[in-house]
Amino acid sequence: MHAPQTKEVLPRPTGSKRPPRTAKSARAILVRLHRWFGLSAAVFLFIAGLTGAIIAWDHELDGLLNPTLYFTQSTEPVRSVAELADLIEQRDPRVQVRYMPLAPEAGHAFIAFVEPRAAAAGTISDPGYDQIFVDPVTGQTLGARTWGEFSLARQNLLPFIYKLHYSLHLHYQGFDWGVLLMGCIAIAWVLDCFVALWISFPKLDAWRKSFAFRWKSGGMRLTFDLHRSGGVLIWPLLLLVAVTSVSMNLEHQVVRPLISLVSPLTPSPFFAAERQSLNCAQQTCLSRPQILAIAMQEASQRKISQTPGGLFLSNAGAIYGVGFFSPGNDHGDGGLGNPWLYFDAQNGKLLGASIPGQGSMGDVFMQAQFPIHSGRMIGLPGRILVTALGLLVAMLSVTGLILWAKKRRSSQLNQQNRKWVAQPSMPTNK
Repeated sequence: MHAPQTKEVLPRPTGSKRPPRTAKSARAILVRLHRWFGLSAAVFLFIAGLTGAIIAWDHELDGLLNPTLYFTQSTEPVRSVAELADLIEQRDPRVQVRYMPLAPEAGHAFIAFVEPRAAAAGTISDPGYDQIFVDPVTGQTLGARTWGEFSLARQNLLPFIYKLHYSLHLHYQGFDWGVLLMGCIAIAWVLDCFVALWISFPKLDAWRKSFAFRWKSGGMRLTFDLHRSGGVLIWPLLLLVAVTSVSMNLEHQVVRPLISLVSPLTPSPFFAAERQSLNCAQQTCLSRPQILAIAMQEASQRKISQTPGGLFLSNAGAIYGVGFFSPGNDHGDGGLGNPWLYFDAQNGKLLGASIPGQGSMGDVFMQAQFPIHSGRMIGLPGRILVTALGLLVAMLSVTGLILWAKKRRSSQLNQQNRKWVAQPSMPTNK
């Protein structure tokens, strides 16, 4: 009998550490999850990143494309906003002004949003537009359009891109399915941010490689570095954009319920159970000048220093809203946005207020979502940063697809080679 042969075990070199098999398995699972998410969401994130880079300058670009809508040659004193709003409604009885700025300027159009007015019989006639441009001096109508219309015409291009950014224009039977879809993708993106960060550091003692770019190598090596190292370098910003994307698209479905678990949130007057729809064209409502007078008095008591900058009327709930900001600053550049006061359209009772920096921690968190997402929290530098970040998100989507396609092609070639090697050799005739 021969003694059983034993395999000689060589000592492992000092300092070498083999990762546990469970760690390898976990990493393989995370890599696969990251790949699945990348493949399923690459197109959506590419669109969101590219359009986000553009709409950081939506007002400026829209004005460049449509100067005849945004600018006038009139230099005389402007008419009052109440007169301009009344003029719009008198010219087209089918509409009522839904939102209007309160500080028109000579040389700049008075831009108002309108909505269909219900007739006495309860019927509603679609006017074919919801945004109108008026010369604030002469009262002449400069043009009208449907904001966000699916159109690549010059006057519709920027609103089209803006709506594409958050909804993909997926609207069916009165519901914005695209908003829900992009919100769900954003949730997955938040989770994938942590997955991507974990797999970007396969060896902690070689962490510097995860921040390096092999510019001289070019080719697939550089593509890999752009995807991995590029993502690592901007990871905190990517996470912020992903989280605020969830807040922007799924505020009431997901974010507010979650935040309310840790901090109380001030109820929105628009979702109060006792509020009912009201047609101010048919029923008694306070006039715009009356609401402005009430709003200015309330603002004085609350020590709001800004002047009234915008007013809207929501028939759904019969609510007037008055915002306080300087002309052209309706987006709220700098800080947490603009103060808004909300009033009952019938009796002028204060229904609520949104004052930047005031309220619970949850209220302040919700106030910060749009300023962070748009970069406007830090003004012009933030908008520049958002533009760069949007382009980088698009780049990460493209490089991810390139790496997947290269890996898939290599895998297919390896399978073909293995099949070729496994084939029995053909006999040769001598």
